[in-house]
Amino acid sequence: MTSKDFFLALDELEKEKGISKEQVISSLETALAIACKKNFGEASNVVVKTNPDKFTIRAYICKVVVDEVEIPEKEISIDDARQIKKSYKVGDEVLSEIDPRTFGRIAAQNARQVIMNSLHQAEKDVTFNQFADKENELLIGVVTRVKDDGTIFVEIGKNQMEGVLTTQEQIPGERYHAGDRIKVLVKRVRDSVGGTQVMLSRASFMFIKRLFENEVPEIRADIVQIKSIVREAGFRTKMAVYSTDPDIDAVGACVGNKGVRVNAIVSEIGGEKIDIIPWSSDILDYIARALSPAKVLIVQADEDNKEAKVVVPDEKLSLAIGKEGQNARLAAKLTGWKIDVKSYTAAMQSGMFDDMKNDDEVE
Repeated sequence: MTSKDFFLALDELEKEKGISKEQVISSLETALAIACKKNFGEASNVVVKTNPDKFTIRAYICKVVVDEVEIPEKEISIDDARQIKKSYKVGDEVLSEIDPRTFGRIAAQNARQVIMNSLHQAEKDVTFNQFADKENELLIGVVTRVKDDGTIFVEIGKNQMEGVLTTQEQIPGERYHAGDRIKVLVKRVRDSVGGTQVMLSRASFMFIKRLFENEVPEIRADIVQIKSIVREAGFRTKMAVYSTDPDIDAVGACVGNKGVRVNAIVSEIGGEKIDIIPWSSDILDYIARALSPAKVLIVQADEDNKEAKVVVPDEKLSLAIGKEGQNARLAAKLTGWKIDVKSYTAAMQSGMFDDMKNDDEVE
């Protein structure tokens, strides 16, 4: 390969891999300097000059002109220097060009290894930088392979980067095949010894949040805000929303005309239930809404301990608690309060209404 071919190849490398020409040229200069030192002594002062405009790469041994030589690798006598050029004087630097073709096999191998290591590191850096600022972003990728344990590899971004979607970060019940296009959340980016690792998720609550941001223009415009969101992937999501514009209904904006917006998201996540409730600064009201779709009769709040007792109609108790306690559990996470749900009959029998005479309550 000629020097011109080399520099043209750098343009292609920068275009395809994102590795800058300057970075490769710097690596080449380092490699040539190391190879020269192997050939001419470690103490040698090696200078490498590259000129991309003229497609030239040149290496020199630099020696200082002295009266008496003490370090042959770095110095040249005034007499020897003037045989090269009569105008040389003590203190000048003499550059003697090196022909890389004269390098020994070991020196050439070392230079090649330095360049390859530098290119590998540069590619790792480019990949890491490409994804480091994309954590919690939504991307569309293509499934490249599925392991026996269910782990999925998804091609995302440039450079055919593969992200990893573990079984824990998948929505339960979903199945994927090579070639499927799927939406994924970039959950975490790590720079490890083996290269950049991009961990993906479809089970995170942030995945749902990003889907709503994409689907609802009012959220993107910050007119409607997602105040809190919690999720048990594959089963239920609860989301509290608030509108900064009194003329815009936050819940209605998220649901869309005839449910078109929320249905698009439910379809993406395989039918998972989504409860969208209006956020409230009144904690009693907020807790009551958080237990949706159950109707709440009374909420008693202990603000010091952030604990609430909630009374629901007898026939709504199982709905309020949810399967295996899921609805009440998610309501507690959404509000940040510990919630104890009781039926009306149980509350009566426990004397709860007697205790509530002097407490805060909402009906």
